[in-house]
Amino acid sequence: MTGPSPAYVALALVPGIGHRRLRSLLSRFPDAAAVLAATQAELEDVPGVSRAGATAVLGADPAKAERLLARTRELGGVVLAPDGQGFPPVLRDIPDPPTLLFAAGRLDLGQEPAIAIVGSRTHTRYGADVCRHLAGGAARAGLTVVSGMARGIDALAHSAALDAGGGTVGILGNGLGVIYPSANRALYERVQASGLFLTEFPPGERPNAGSFQRRNRLISGLARVTLVIEAREKSGALITVDCALAQGREVLAVPGPITSPPSVGCNRLIQSGAKPVLGLRDVLEEYGVGLPSAPSPAAVAHLTETERAALEVLRAEPRHADEIADALRLSTPDMLAALTALEIQGFVAALPGKRFMLASGQLSPTS
Repeated sequence: MTGPSPAYVALALVPGIGHRRLRSLLSRFPDAAAVLAATQAELEDVPGVSRAGATAVLGADPAKAERLLARTRELGGVVLAPDGQGFPPVLRDIPDPPTLLFAAGRLDLGQEPAIAIVGSRTHTRYGADVCRHLAGGAARAGLTVVSGMARGIDALAHSAALDAGGGTVGILGNGLGVIYPSANRALYERVQASGLFLTEFPPGERPNAGSFQRRNRLISGLARVTLVIEAREKSGALITVDCALAQGREVLAVPGPITSPPSVGCNRLIQSGAKPVLGLRDVLEEYGVGLPSAPSPAAVAHLTETERAALEVLRAEPRHADEIADALRLSTPDMLAALTALEIQGFVAALPGKRFMLASGQLSPTS
């Protein structure tokens, strides 16, 4: 795939250039190379370009850009320009679109229907269980899960999507080749192998506070819906919510106990009008995807032993996921994965508080 020229990369990476100034420059000159060859006076004559901006453009270095392109290739990545192949089309129309993206992995994932899942770095067990359930269910239903590769809910969302055999996109606040936080090394390798990384920052660039704020607008921009799972009152996840609202995206939030600090942000979002999420159905209906009303005979025949056992436990009455896990001597995450698969196939219905029941009219396949 042919990418942007070194001249374009050098111009796009000029500090403060931004989408609007770049567009103005490229509308005045034939191409990026011509912009870099222009005089100070010619650059200052372009609407929106100040003396300082013109000076910055004159300092752009195509040779350095060539080295960045080479390093990107060494890392298995490519560079994407807004008008080029592989650039996610939904990011072209956000208020502050990126002038260029460094990407590594499955570029097709940037073209697919996606859901952004964000939340607290210091989550509760409830938040972790809900994240695995909703992210895994969304992935099984064919949605790409987008998040920011941070600790906590971000990492759980990426992992749950991959565990479900789905796609995930990690939006980085640093350059390719930098693993941050270092505790996410194993996850980084999984996403690199099966998902997609996108970042505005050159290879090797370390993160800073400002880079995470810029990253957040791409997380929400890539998805039609942003789902918040546990956010403290001043959580960074709420910056992503602000970005989503500015972009005209939908915001969903998972309610939590009013006594739980990690749920304060979500509860306030709901109080302000965000849609509360009480189950996977609430997420999927935003995409026009419904849970099946009745499982097919083929689905019954292909149930796993764990899924069949879970249905047998639910035959008497609705049960909490932890209770079902204890009855079957399984971990709660494994149990939630099985219950999500059953919900998607129409065997069970989710109730508030991680409770499940047999879907209306359904019997255990062993009955």
